[in-house]
Amino acid sequence: MDRLASMAVFVKASELGSFAATAEAMGMSPQMVAKHVVFLEDRLGTALLHRTTRRQSLTDVGRAFYDRCKQLLSEVEAAESVAHDMRSQPKGVLRVNAPVTFGAYNLAPFVTRYLDRHPDMQIDLTLNDRFVDPLEEGFEVMIRIGEIDDPSLIAHSLAPYRLIACASPDYLARRGSPRTPLDLEQHDCLAYGYWHSSTQCRWQFNRGGETEEIQANGRIRSNDWKALLHAAIEGYGITLGPESVLTTEISAGRLVRVLPDHEGPIRPMHVIYPAGRRPTVKVRSFVEAVIEEFGKA
Repeated sequence: MDRLASMAVFVKASELGSFAATAEAMGMSPQMVAKHVVFLEDRLGTALLHRTTRRQSLTDVGRAFYDRCKQLLSEVEAAESVAHDMRSQPKGVLRVNAPVTFGAYNLAPFVTRYLDRHPDMQIDLTLNDRFVDPLEEGFEVMIRIGEIDDPSLIAHSLAPYRLIACASPDYLARRGSPRTPLDLEQHDCLAYGYWHSSTQCRWQFNRGGETEEIQANGRIRSNDWKALLHAAIEGYGITLGPESVLTTEISAGRLVRVLPDHEGPIRPMHVIYPAGRRPTVKVRSFVEAVIEEFGKA
């Protein structure tokens, strides 16, 4: 028999004073109530109740056991309540991984707003541009830019990650504005990425369904786009970066979009989490909030 169930029957029998009243209260037969009590007595090797045809009372051991059982059952109920609350309200630490630039400029401000709405949540946010294995590295939610073709992951589409080219008004006043993508090869381009000295940085643009690719050369290149954004604002060249960030700089007058009639690279973006198990409330809550925030095209 289940020990916790037998303890619950014993506590109720001790409080109500009879097997018949206990049976009625718990929806079982008096014989089953007796079996639960006998199960505990056999397990403990001692009597818990003095039973006569007219009444029952606790033995000394039964009285001490009753007190402990009531305390234990109360703790079990509290534990189940905590588990229920965690199923209904997001709680705990959530490990999130995202690309560096999107994570720093777009996701981090969203995370702070999310935490304001969910005070029992904590976010452990890791930013890097390399491929990560969520199961191996313990990430529960990830943002990825690019195609997703992995059956071990559940992916929800977000708005595409659009790149545009910009430069400062000072730079364009000195060097002129490029009219075609090919003109960029005569400009200082702020190249982003990981490379060896022999690796070229190439930018793609599309207009009317035709794609044109150029080699991006310049005096500054970096694997951190924040450094290139600073260089662009300071007038050191043309940057190709996320539209969501550069729009703010354009509105502030610090940058000007170049080649506005050409579409820069557009990459799919997804929020993903491991498949094969039901997502927890904290995962589901965060993913739904990410889709609400970044899912609009």
